[in-house]
Amino acid sequence: MIEKALTGSKRYWIWLLCLIGVIAVGKLCYFKQLSEGLTVTGLGRDVPWGFYIAQFTFLVGVAASAVMVVLPYYLHNYKAFGKMAVLGEFLAIASVTMCLLFIVVDMGRPDRIFNAVLHPSPSSLIFWDIVSLNGYLVLNVLISHATFSAERKGIRPPGWVKPLVILSIPWAVSIHTVTAFLYSGLAARPFWMTAILAPRFLASAFAAGPALLILICLLLKRLTGYDVGRQAIRTLGKIVAYAMAINVFFILLEVFTASYSGIPEHMHHFEFLYFGLEGNTVLVPWMWTSSVLSVIALVLLLTPKLRSRENLLAWACGAVFIALWIDKGLGMVITGFIPTPLGEVPHYSPSMIEVMIGLAIYAAGALILTVLYKVAVTVRKREPEAEWAERAHRMMVDQREKEAVAAGD
Repeated sequence: MIEKALTGSKRYWIWLLCLIGVIAVGKLCYFKQLSEGLTVTGLGRDVPWGFYIAQFTFLVGVAASAVMVVLPYYLHNYKAFGKMAVLGEFLAIASVTMCLLFIVVDMGRPDRIFNAVLHPSPSSLIFWDIVSLNGYLVLNVLISHATFSAERKGIRPPGWVKPLVILSIPWAVSIHTVTAFLYSGLAARPFWMTAILAPRFLASAFAAGPALLILICLLLKRLTGYDVGRQAIRTLGKIVAYAMAINVFFILLEVFTASYSGIPEHMHHFEFLYFGLEGNTVLVPWMWTSSVLSVIALVLLLTPKLRSRENLLAWACGAVFIALWIDKGLGMVITGFIPTPLGEVPHYSPSMIEVMIGLAIYAAGALILTVLYKVAVTVRKREPEAEWAERAHRMMVDQREKEAVAAGD
């Protein structure tokens, strides 16, 4: 099926060449980092995790959000998500790949990764993070390939697919939970040491990921005519609305606890985020932008009449995605190190090398996603929508009836 990605319009090939060009520039920057070390970045002793790990943290959430489409479709037979499920799985594949690439570039020397594989330590959260991420990637590759191939041939998916689908649901939750434990388990980091960090990560993931998927579906509809259906878009919009509301609620809980307790070690981190600390205001405009976008998004999403309009829903999803990218892709990681346990306020901002390598990784993810979506759209557009939906539903019903008969025997 991959040959479907080798044909396309002039606009399609220009897009691919642009992505490849960004990847090439980022690769040159990575060679410079590899030869000179992480000194070419803005990282240091006081802020050892920065732009790379922040993007990894954000993209883990985007990858985990595929479960919000997979669970209703495969387990609850929600037909409206039929044309969207594989798009969510492909988004998870691209996101996990980017996560792993950000870990590689943050390690400085990529050969260090083999230490975690050759000398595994079950007591290390890094070990479990590697297991969860790679396992989730394998699950999504197997599930998407098997189900998409079966749909293309007009047959039922193999019987071994459903257990993998069931397994992928808690696995999706685990990849972001383990990521949250990496932070909340660190001593002397009060900004991260909170019991609701994992729920907060999951809430933001189930808002940012589906928001991005809605934007992609609307873009595919405009560029290719591939329509996942209004019902699917509206249902996913409700999920984004509720998840974003819960995420904002969790943030307010954190702010209230820190400010009402009056504990300086907790308050200083939020002061740094929203007002600056000892002249360091690098994140202040970003965080207030995130706050304003969150409020705008909630107004649009929690008002049914506004949310039902696709153009306003697109703006709301864009606001959600940018707001959460700022919160997790900039503020969450850096603020954990500022101020330091000794009360110092170091300065960190990503260098141009970091930015270019990060853009190259995002371009690589976009390239993977473009190729996968090109295959999916090309294959499915050949079939009438009603016929495809009915056939997919019939295969799922037949599978359920077969399992019911087997259980009765």
